Amino acid sequence: MRVAAVTLSLLVAATLVAVPAHGQEQPPADSDDRRVEAGIAPGTPVPDPRPGEAFADPAVAELQRTASEVQRELGTLSRRIESARQRADAAAARVRKAKREREAAEQVMAARQDEVDAFSKSVFQAMGRADEFRLLVTAANGKELLDGTSMLGRLRDAQNERLSGALRRHRDAVRAEESAEAARRSAVASESQLRQRSVDATNRADAVSAELAGPVDAANQAVIAQQRAQRERNRKTADNWNAYLRRLRQAGVSAPPARALADATRLPAGLRPLPGKDGEPQPGVAQVGVDGQRVLVLAKETIAAVSAAVAALGKPYVPHEGGQGPLAYSCDGLVSSVFTGAGIELPGSASRQLATGRRVPAGDAQPGDLIFVGPKRYGVQSVGIVLDERTMLVADARLAGVVVTDRPAGDAVLGVVRPTLGRQEPRPVPQRAEGELIWRCGGVELPRRQADEAAGAWGGYPNGLIPAAALCSTGAGSHVLRCDAAQAYHAMSRAYAGRFGSPVCITDSYRTFDAQVDLYRRKPSLAAVPGTSNHGWGLAVDLCGGVESFGTPQYRWLAANAPAFGWVNPGWARQGGGREEPWHWEYVGTG
Repeated sequence: MRVAAVTLSLLVAATLVAVPAHGQEQPPADSDDRRVEAGIAPGTPVPDPRPGEAFADPAVAELQRTASEVQRELGTLSRRIESARQRADAAAARVRKAKREREAAEQVMAARQDEVDAFSKSVFQAMGRADEFRLLVTAANGKELLDGTSMLGRLRDAQNERLSGALRRHRDAVRAEESAEAARRSAVASESQLRQRSVDATNRADAVSAELAGPVDAANQAVIAQQRAQRERNRKTADNWNAYLRRLRQAGVSAPPARALADATRLPAGLRPLPGKDGEPQPGVAQVGVDGQRVLVLAKETIAAVSAAVAALGKPYVPHEGGQGPLAYSCDGLVSSVFTGAGIELPGSASRQLATGRRVPAGDAQPGDLIFVGPKRYGVQSVGIVLDERTMLVADARLAGVVVTDRPAGDAVLGVVRPTLGRQEPRPVPQRAEGELIWRCGGVELPRRQADEAAGAWGGYPNGLIPAAALCSTGAGSHVLRCDAAQAYHAMSRAYAGRFGSPVCITDSYRTFDAQVDLYRRKPSLAAVPGTSNHGWGLAVDLCGGVESFGTPQYRWLAANAPAFGWVNPGWARQGGGREEPWHWEYVGTG
């Protein structure tokens, strides 16, 4: 029977850009606070490399293409700013060095002059005029004359050396002074260039919002329309499923356990086999006549699993940890959760679910069967729960939630499994081909740029333009993150409170694209290029309450304990890491 037949749409609980509930639209109260500025490793690549089909809608993909062009341009400006800053810093360092050398030369010169003055005074006081004639007339013999002449020469040489050394130091001081003046002029020129580069970037950022207004508006309109359609599709699916359950109850049909349907030739009384496409009875399902019509009979466990999945419609998507609910799901996490909860234990990954599941022909798929999605070159990248011959229920990365969507067709179908038939020894399943992007649950996952840094792009939306429905509260005011990160943050904050008596202090979390543009406009030499910060993926936080300084008890506690909750202060943000930001922490998971 058909459980649902409605049009494909998109799950979004708010418009694409306008998410005021996040509390991140307005610029920070302290615009000079550097703690809100960067949030990304130096030299990080700018563009989002995901293909258009990885996004939730063609209008969203077009928005990303436009944003990427802007990001490349702003990235070039940022590199010029950084180059100018480095030159200015180097020039300032030369000024400081030259000043130190000049001061040292002046001190030595003054000391040598004092020594020469003292030496000359002592010689004249002791001997009067110390010359060869005086020695000639006063010497008692030839040896005394020769010794005196030699001593006088040594004294004169020593005096001359001191005077020459003082003169050399004086020349060194003059050169150091000249070098300091040249370095000062270089520093002034570099600072002027830095200011000009910053003005260029600010002016360009001012134009960004205007340039993106059209694509953002088009994406918003598309998302709003899809939002309505998706909600309607979800509602009709739930209504159709509940109508099916009512029909069974009204007919007096009690769903039998899976073991009672395993042998299609020995079904409970009143049930008839359901033939497959080949005419043979199908195991695991049956049918019954009600008022002259045939009604599908599913196993009790299947009904419980599908009912739980229908109840999860609208929940957010997360890629890995936390994907088994109840707040958010991955595609395979949802399948494992609802069937395990119904008494049929399934592995946690889609590839293992296909490898160990008992397959049925795709043409015989019934509600509650699992359909695995490829194509083969992507490996087993997704799994959905069949609802009828056209639709399935899935936690979809591209649509960022648990949704009803069209079933795949053709080579995108890798197989269909009926969980109530039990498991078998693992068999080989398709693996991702070398060089292919990592597709998972219908979306593209990007590898981490660094082992201790958040992976970045996820879901079917650009950085900073993620719908509110795809994010979860951290439990701290209006701050939101991707749901797995939010759950981990909340647990970490509770543990922190057990040590310090209050939760972790947080100043920033998910950062919208508009907020990133505003920061870049105000602080182009410090802020990340809009659309590149991990704040825009809902995977980073900025902390306070002592954490913002290296070496404090609060920072040391987080450095020792946060990784157990999947949170790290990235290597580039640590002391000596290149851009020291003790307040910046990112979610990398614990797997």
